[in-house]
This record gives sequence, structure tokens and C-alpha cells, in this order.
Amino acid sequence: MHDGSHPLDLTWVKPGRRDGLSRGPPGGRDRALPRVVPVTRLARLAGTVVDAGSGWPDRPRRRRRPGQRSRPGQRSCRWPLAGGIAAGVAADALLGDPRRGHPVALFGRAAHALQERAYADSRLRGLVYAGASVIPVLGSAAVVDQLSRGRPWARLALTAATAWAVTGAASLAAEAERIRSALAAGDLPAARAALPSLCGRDPGGLGEAEITRAVIESVAENTSDGAVGPVLWGALAGLPGLAGYRAVNTLDSMVGYASGRYARFGWAAARLDDVANWGPARLTGVLAVACAPVAGGSPVAAWRALRRYGGRHPSPNAGRCEAAFAGALGVRLGGSNVYDGAVERRPWLGDGRAPGPADIGRAVRLSRAVTVAATGIAALAAVITEGCGCPSPRKPPR
Repeated sequence: MHDGSHPLDLTWVKPGRRDGLSRGPPGGRDRALPRVVPVTRLARLAGTVVDAGSGWPDRPRRRRRPGQRSRPGQRSCRWPLAGGIAAGVAADALLGDPRRGHPVALFGRAAHALQERAYADSRLRGLVYAGASVIPVLGSAAVVDQLSRGRPWARLALTAATAWAVTGAASLAAEAERIRSALAAGDLPAARAALPSLCGRDPGGLGEAEITRAVIESVAENTSDGAVGPVLWGALAGLPGLAGYRAVNTLDSMVGYASGRYARFGWAAARLDDVANWGPARLTGVLAVACAPVAGGSPVAAWRALRRYGGRHPSPNAGRCEAAFAGALGVRLGGSNVYDGAVERRPWLGDGRAPGPADIGRAVRLSRAVTVAATGIAALAAVITEGCGCPSPRKPPR
């Protein structure tokens, strides 16, 4: 809107008025000159917007009604992704996993059926299998993500539902507490029977100390896999990030083993998971250091353990989480594990004592604190990334 005099402005002439420069008598040579008033100024007084370039009135601007869909030039698309991630994590904490028709379980069954047809002791066959399992999930999520843009409430609901389905912090805490209760009651058979729900090591013959260590290591690693990883990728890539990360992580838990039947076939899935978890694992370690006081630990000790032991683990990612948790809890993790009858010797992580059943509860508190902190960071990152993807409002022509 142009509200000043301009050589190109159309004008309206109001005769019969004297201005300050015309002081001659009426009807004489210096009779009162017409006063020139810019049309744009009159238009402003009348409440009409005039294009300064053409002089023609613009179309009236209508106010957006409540609930009306935002247009591409508006900035209201910043909040649905952030709000959906936070709502999904809250739903997981309050409701737990869906009872029936869990999308992750459905994906697992489909991937297992495909594996039965595609399996061969070959890295190439495993690579094709990984791509055939993950790409359809990414493609479907990308289509839904694109269709939800410009529809903030639909985007919020879809993001919340997806985040609820792919995060597993509540089930992780519940399983860990179930084993802790069994150990506290001295029921080793019940604790051994529940251990496979958290990790893949053989539970037979494990004593209280070994079961406790296995639970704490699983809580540390799965805090990254089940909580930090999904929300971080969701903030960076929206619905494809949430769904794609969970597909990759689930596939790794099915075939990503370094020995036995899947040593070659699961190689591609394991490497893909290593790439996807590189950032989340390190963020989990840093947040465990920052949240150590929640579990009664020292951030200094946690940071020292993370720096000293994080890179010694055979996994490029799990060691960061486990070392930070060990330092925050003041315990020592690592040792010999048995997977499908094969013994794997892991380096010691931490300088503390051997963990006890009470430390499982502390590890769960630390995991919850890390989940809350990661969700806050992801929501903030989502606001930034969504804002970068929104076009700027169009400026009126000058």
C-alpha cells in the first residue's frame, strides 16, 4: 500500500479551495489553484487498498476464519510437527504401546515373511532385502507427509499417532521394572523368562548380577533406539523420519547379528542401523551426562566414563549410551555375553562397582529423564526445520 505522493499516482482534483500559496483575489490571474490530493491517500481514508504501480484498487483482503486452512505464504506450519512429536511421546508415556494392530509388529511380520523368500547367505541378497523392506515404508510416509502439509491439524494428528507407534520408552521401562521386581523377590526363573523381551542374549544360567547388568545395558541402548532416535529423526525429516527410522531399527533387531545365520545376510541392515543411530546414540550419551543427578549420579563421572570407555565397545553407537549410563549410575558394565550359544567378550565400561537390582530402577529414572530432554530438543528442532521449509509471506509490490 502506497500512502505518499508519487509522480505516477492518479489524482483527484477538488476545485474551489484556496491553498496557502494562492493569495490573489478570486477570479484574477492568481485565482485559487485546484488542490491536488493523491488517490492513494483518499483510498486509505476510505479503507481501500490501491496498487501504487497501476493506481487500480486491489481486491479486498478477507480475514481468515477460525479453522480455515493456512495458505502457503503463512507461517502457521511451524507448530504441528513439534506438537505432534510431544503429543506422541506423551501418549506413549500415558497409554503404552497399542494393544492390537501395532504398526511396528505388522511391519515385523511383513519383513519376516519377505525374509523367508529372500534369504540367502549373501550380503547382496541382504542388501536387496533391506531395501525392499524399508523403501516402501519411507515412500508411504513421504506421500502422507506431503499430503498433510498445509493442513496443520491433520499434520498434528498424523505426527502424534506415528510418534506414539514408533516410540517405546514406556514398554522399555515396564519390562525393566518387571525384571527388577522379580529379582527383588528372589525369583530368578521369572527374571530369566522376562529377559528376552529386552535383549537377545541367552538367559539360561545367568545369575542375579548378570541379569541386572543385561537389563541396565539394554535400558541404556534402547533409550537411544526407542526414544531418542525416533524423535530426533522425526524432527529432522517429519513422518518419513519417524517411520523410516523405526523400520531400520526393527530390521536390525531381526537380522543385524554378527554371527550365525545372519552374519552376511544381516550385514546391510546392521550397517544401515549404525548410520541411522550415529547421532541419536551420541545425543543419548550427552543427555545421560546432563541428567545424571536424576539418578543420584555425577555429571563429571558420567562424562569421564563416556569419554574414556564410549569408543571401546564393538558397536559404534551402543558403547556411548552404555558408558554414559555406567558413569551416571556409578557402576561397571560389560563382560561376557552369550548369543545363540556363541560367547562374546565385551570390554569393561565404567570404574564403579557391580550393579545390583536397585540400580535398575535408577537406570529407568535416568532413561525417562533423557527421553523428556530429547523430546524437548526435538520439538525445538522441529520448529526450526518446519520454519525453514515454509515459504515467506509475499510482500506487496512497491
